[in-house]
Amino acid sequence: MQKARTGAVAAKEENTPSQLIDARIEELADWRGEMLARVRALIQAADPQVVETWKWRGVPVWEHAGIICTGETYKTTAKLTFAKGAALADPSGLFNASLEGNTRRAIDLHEGDKIDESAFKTLIRAAVALNISSGAKRPPRKA
Repeated sequence: MQKARTGAVAAKEENTPSQLIDARIEELADWRGEMLARVRALIQAADPQVVETWKWRGVPVWEHAGIICTGETYKTTAKLTFAKGAALADPSGLFNASLEGNTRRAIDLHEGDKIDESAFKTLIRAAVALNISSGAKRPPRKA
């Protein structure tokens, strides 16, 4: 016998990832929500085919042929973690966190920070291109 779900839990399960991201932005109701909304718009402008997902119990994720980046929020930081950031060229120096790893790189944004929109869009496009090229190299799965 299945346990009855509360209205909030049932409603949450029915929301799309985009609706959940909308709700997160509204819930934050401060500069972090504004920043998350801003980078989201930039990601969508850079890659109109981006797919929004919701993973790991509440993390907005943007994907195209794999994960591009995640958008976590903390008390004093909005963090964009690029799944394959270490493999991306970053001539504008946007990456400022998680620089020691072999795979990921992150951009920590703080209240009042400005985003170099052109450089950010270029980074998003490079991440998409890397995902697409990485996928093309994988051998097809056997049935």
